[in-house]
Amino acid sequence: MRNSLRDKVIAVCDKKIEQKGDNVGVSFYAFFANKNDDPELLMEAATWWISTHKLDHFEKAHKIKTMVLDGK
Repeated sequence: MRNSLRDKVIAVCDKKIEQKGDNVGVSFYAFFANKNDDPELLMEAATWWISTHKLDHFEKAHKIKTMVLDGK
């Protein structure tokens, strides 16, 4: 996962956790605007989420942040 995506994932997870608490869930769509302005980055996130880690559509933001920080 490229550094810019890692940074965005961590920032979005932090914001969601701050706003809604530790049990808040996110999907990989949370890291993108409603307009698909970077399809390559979206596919990179989708591949990491779906193909590489076989995650459910929604996962706890805390879990995703930990995975990214751990380099998974």
